[in-house]
Amino acid sequence: MSDEETLESSSSDNESGQDDFEDPDFVAENVSDDDDDEQPGPSTAPTPTTSRRRPSQRGRGRKDQAKTRSRSPAQSAAQPEQSSEPWKTETDPDTAPQASRFMPRRPPGAQVDLHSGHTPKDLFLLYFAADTMRTICRNTNKQAARKSAEGEQISDYWKQSHILSVSLPAKVMPRDRFRSISWNIHLSDPEEDVINDQRKGTPQHDKLFRVKPLMDDIRTACQAHYHPKKELSVDERMVATKAKTGMTQYMKDKPNKWGIKLFVLAESNNGYTLNFNVYVGKAHTPSVHGLSYDAVMDLIQPSHLGTGYHIYMDNFYTSPKLFLSLGSMKFGACGTYRSNRKGCPSGRENALTSKSKRGSVRWIREDRLVFVKWMDTREVSVCSTIHPAFSGETIKRKVKEGPGRWVAKDIPCPTPIMAYNKYMGGVDLSDQLLQYYSTHRRTARWYRTLFLHFLDMGTTNAYILHCDISATQQVTPMTHKNFVAELVAQLCGVTQTGVPLQKSTSHVSVAIANVAEAKDKATAGRRVCQRCKQVDKKRFVTPWKCKACDVALCVIVDRNCFEEWHK
Repeated sequence: MSDEETLESSSSDNESGQDDFEDPDFVAENVSDDDDDEQPGPSTAPTPTTSRRRPSQRGRGRKDQAKTRSRSPAQSAAQPEQSSEPWKTETDPDTAPQASRFMPRRPPGAQVDLHSGHTPKDLFLLYFAADTMRTICRNTNKQAARKSAEGEQISDYWKQSHILSVSLPAKVMPRDRFRSISWNIHLSDPEEDVINDQRKGTPQHDKLFRVKPLMDDIRTACQAHYHPKKELSVDERMVATKAKTGMTQYMKDKPNKWGIKLFVLAESNNGYTLNFNVYVGKAHTPSVHGLSYDAVMDLIQPSHLGTGYHIYMDNFYTSPKLFLSLGSMKFGACGTYRSNRKGCPSGRENALTSKSKRGSVRWIREDRLVFVKWMDTREVSVCSTIHPAFSGETIKRKVKEGPGRWVAKDIPCPTPIMAYNKYMGGVDLSDQLLQYYSTHRRTARWYRTLFLHFLDMGTTNAYILHCDISATQQVTPMTHKNFVAELVAQLCGVTQTGVPLQKSTSHVSVAIANVAEAKDKATAGRRVCQRCKQVDKKRFVTPWKCKACDVALCVIVDRNCFEEWHK
């Protein structure tokens, strides 16, 4: 992905207006008739609509009134002050403010014993500890006892002599047992669910109650077993679903347009998910600083991280208020911004225009904040508290020189934009790793969708941990594919060829019905033989079944389906 593509994609990811109405940092902008000839319009904000003069009307004359547009419901919001200071160019010197000393609470990297071997299963179980699994098993059994839910059938994996058959699932678990677990998987106590559901419509109702036990454990594990390096990024992640819940969001510029939205903090270099929060919709109590401000502040925990970290974010989050708050906590910040944010400079003296040459730079410094505008194919606006406006960096771009003639040239590029392109993609990298070998599938319940996402999150973080440990030990790490394959094999107790590590001795033929009367033993509880049905396409009933598989199979002299089934 090129630098230009990185900026354009991040600038447009958050243009859905549903969350902007909770952000008081958006203010109305005046768009007067005199400004039609020159509207710089940053790339990260919607282009202002120019107004046209109405034809003269009969009767009482009226003065021309400036038209306004607003992305905030507060129509009476204060207007941004027009800066009297002119925009400076790349030829004007600038000095970055003194950065806070980088003092992480723990040494960055994996927080495990680096001198002992760690299998994929060992690393995975760091995120799914024994207590977590016991809680899930206990609540799943309660749900199964409470009701037998209907779910999606994927029985083809258990079929024999079928084009879709896979040998491993049947060796690990009977089909009916897998169905029962899948249909009844439950993370919270079903009895407490009933109490929580009765609170709907009140501030006491917890929309995430059904996933909270696992969600809290996963979040704690993500922070406990790895400490990040200096550069972090904040962005949204969409967990695809069209479930009709109050949490389902629509974001037109995301690959998964419909889904449950997570605010995610990830390390920029490797995509490790450090912290996350699920967006549940508009809160009962209004936010003082707005959704974008609260989303970042809720993810940043100085008591856990330390100080001196650099946080990168896109234009949905960036605001002077947020950056100054992060600065007071000894965090640096950098991100694209929207010019209609409260506190952003809006002066026009020496500003960029649509006719500005590609590579033109304009900037204004206000104490720790530097606001930079750069002309690429369109105008890009970035704010930073950790960089100088321009340090002489260049970037290759194709520039038009005459009709149909494009030449690659080095053009100036501001320092904050170079850093933004390098470090903003942490969450995108995390999403990419999550999708490679995802367990995500359509489910009957939204909380099962989040359960599968947390499963993917634990697996992906375990792989990143494996790569970090391998780099420390100076050994070649497994590929992502081989890591997942080995993890599945270890969890299932088989080798990667599908052969069980210990041959099961429970495959014995037993009577289907437990009857006392001798005359009923031959006929009671007969079921259709599954091998005859699937392979021979015939319907024979039998009183025998496999004890381990719970599958009815013939056991007679001329038709030993039991033996053929288990070959």
